[in-house]
Amino acid sequence: MLTRILTVAVQEIRIGLRNRWILLATLILAAFSLALALLGSAPAGALGIDRMTITVASLASLSVYLVPLIALLLGFDAIAGEIDRGTLLLIFSCPISRAEFLLGKALGHLCVLVLALVIGYGITAALLFATGGGSLAGLIDFARLIGTSALLGLAFLAIGYVLSALAGQGSTAAALSVGAWLVLVVLYDLALLGALVAAPGGLFATRVFPLAILLNPADAFRLFNLSALGANTLVGGMAGVADSLPFPPVAALASMAGFTLLALLLAVALVRRITP
Repeated sequence: MLTRILTVAVQEIRIGLRNRWILLATLILAAFSLALALLGSAPAGALGIDRMTITVASLASLSVYLVPLIALLLGFDAIAGEIDRGTLLLIFSCPISRAEFLLGKALGHLCVLVLALVIGYGITAALLFATGGGSLAGLIDFARLIGTSALLGLAFLAIGYVLSALAGQGSTAAALSVGAWLVLVVLYDLALLGALVAAPGGLFATRVFPLAILLNPADAFRLFNLSALGANTLVGGMAGVADSLPFPPVAALASMAGFTLLALLLAVALVRRITP
């Protein structure tokens, strides 16, 4: 079983290298993280806070937008693309189960994403540390950011597989993926903010809002990382919200893992129903 999963994963990594996916994702992450490190950490001296802490806080907000988009662009083609190319029948005729096929896809895509994160954010961390703008604690913050970004990416990869299996065509899956990114990453926050402003002290603010944050992996990721930095006065927003929630921030990680597992199980169930 493991051999078959690894075979599919290695094939996906080769496709990622051949299609320049790794290079493109790395360049995007490196360019934005360097820009934030060089331009966005200017207040560090005035505030007496490590430049790496300010950079990680900025990158946590950046990752909420970029990582889900990169993951969805990797995942939407996983099933629908195979159907379009007419290769799904050949794959399913091989001695590999559909769950193993999907897990291999997920492992390969996750490796591509992690490689892009390590190089893209690692360049910024190395630059800051080498120029005296960081500390060992800052490096740990970077490592935590990369690890949780990978978990966030896996959650949206699973969403991409669900949409890919539902659509059955590459163009439809791509459109659904862009729509999912818009709803989960952009509109979801705006809806929560609007409801919170409309009823700041009601049932929504005290009961519904905390659960709504946990239900969205993007918000759960931001909540955990900003609260883990322990710099509420600097980053405010979600970090300040974490202090008033009826659960510890680490619950956000459990929520992301649970969401990912459920989405992967749904994707496997949908793939099993496909007749190539």
